[in-house]
Amino acid sequence: MHDVLTEVRGGVGFITLNRPKALNALSLSMIRALTAALLAWREDAGVAAVAVRGSSKDPAGGSNGLPFGAFCAGGDIRFFHQAALAGNPELEDFFTEEYALNHLIHTYPKPYVAFMDGIVMGGGMGISQGASLRLVTERTRMAMPETGIGLFPDVGGGYFLSRCPGRVGEYLALTGQVISGADAVAVGLADGLVASAALPALWDSLASGGIDSTAGLKARIASKFIANNDQPAWTSGLLDDVFSRESVAGILAALQADGSDWARDTAALLRKRSPLMLNVVLEQIRRARGMALADDLRMERDLVRHCFHLRPGVASETVEGVRALAVDKDHSPKWNPASIEDVTPAMVAPFFVSPWPAHAHPLRSLA
Repeated sequence: MHDVLTEVRGGVGFITLNRPKALNALSLSMIRALTAALLAWREDAGVAAVAVRGSSKDPAGGSNGLPFGAFCAGGDIRFFHQAALAGNPELEDFFTEEYALNHLIHTYPKPYVAFMDGIVMGGGMGISQGASLRLVTERTRMAMPETGIGLFPDVGGGYFLSRCPGRVGEYLALTGQVISGADAVAVGLADGLVASAALPALWDSLASGGIDSTAGLKARIASKFIANNDQPAWTSGLLDDVFSRESVAGILAALQADGSDWARDTAALLRKRSPLMLNVVLEQIRRARGMALADDLRMERDLVRHCFHLRPGVASETVEGVRALAVDKDHSPKWNPASIEDVTPAMVAPFFVSPWPAHAHPLRSLA
């Protein structure tokens, strides 16, 4: 069985991520299959739009008998760990091709609809945030949790998180906090909330034809949206004040000085993350706020190379983070340095020096 299923019905290209036991986490072969389908359909006059979803690991179709499962839990982090330790060149290919796919989706000339049901994290955000229409449900659990494995919010995370209102981008990037579908709409990471029970009929309705524009498609689907005008309690003035501080140490000090439950819980969460990568991520988000997408993706490609090679092998914060979470599962990463207060600007600066001249950058063709 293929990990990516594609078909064309009624002038719509349908993509189903079909690796449900891994929560549809992306492998290199899946990235290549997605890219091939989108490039072919881009040039196909018989395809007017594209829709993408994740499948369920329940053979009966998941809860409520639905065919929809986790949208995509991210990249295959066990592969990252194995490839980094083995010196497997496919690790480089994975990130170059994934980021090129992200750019393709953001710039796709035809309507692209992402059915973001269930878990939508990491790489799943990369194949959905550039969609013309981003649909979430009451089952959506969304995050960019990369700091938990000593990485950074990639796949264009710098670009789309930095464009959230206020300092929500810094908060989500640094903490990796999981948010609901309703919250995602409120902070601009989704366009509409629909009931999960409505997804099968909505998916099939796209094949009924009559898609002549992105606006027309949005109008058709918007009729299924659930009204949601509530602003999440955590997107408060306190969040903006705290996460506008100049440094991670300053953010932590502000949280500790506040003393509220939210501040205390947020400080405890940050203390679990890689101190070095928290500082890298804060710099990433703030640089990305003034960048075009292609430039952000090139910066992130530089960053990911450094994550695995500035400190190669087991010395890498990312290799150690994946080990603790997904390999040994001891949930006790040994970060270096161990304390936020011990990180210096000299440790962070090399991450933002490209290892390639501009003419040789692996993403030099993105515009």
